[in-house]
Amino acid sequence: MTLKEVQEQIIDEFEIYEDWMDKYNYLIELSQDLPVLDSKYKTSEYLIEGCQSKVWLYAKMDGNIIRYTAESDAIITKGIVALLIRVMSGRSAEEIKDANLFFIDRIGLKDNLSPTRANGLFSMVKQMKLYALAYFAKQQKS
Repeated sequence: MTLKEVQEQIIDEFEIYEDWMDKYNYLIELSQDLPVLDSKYKTSEYLIEGCQSKVWLYAKMDGNIIRYTAESDAIITKGIVALLIRVMSGRSAEEIKDANLFFIDRIGLKDNLSPTRANGLFSMVKQMKLYALAYFAKQQKS
């Protein structure tokens, strides 16, 4: 599935719910499907700056694609990072660094988060893209 198709699928899933309480509950459900992050990555090195809650993000190259794993101490934030991983993990560094994450606006996520949570969302996206940029630069040198 392409990056665009995954985002379209997420938009379709969120359109089922009419109010944001139901959408928050869906985010909580998504958080339960996120695999547990190995404790060795729950250090300050992997902690995302700018998030109100704690979010740890680990990225690794697997051949020519990046795989992300993450965890948060806040359940809704964990659901948000699960969405971001679903969209970006398993893709090339170039695809991730250039990604237009239109689903965030289309599902109304940014508009329905507190300012501090919205800031955290953008910090997560920024960190994922920074990992991709670093891996892309490394690939260009090889």
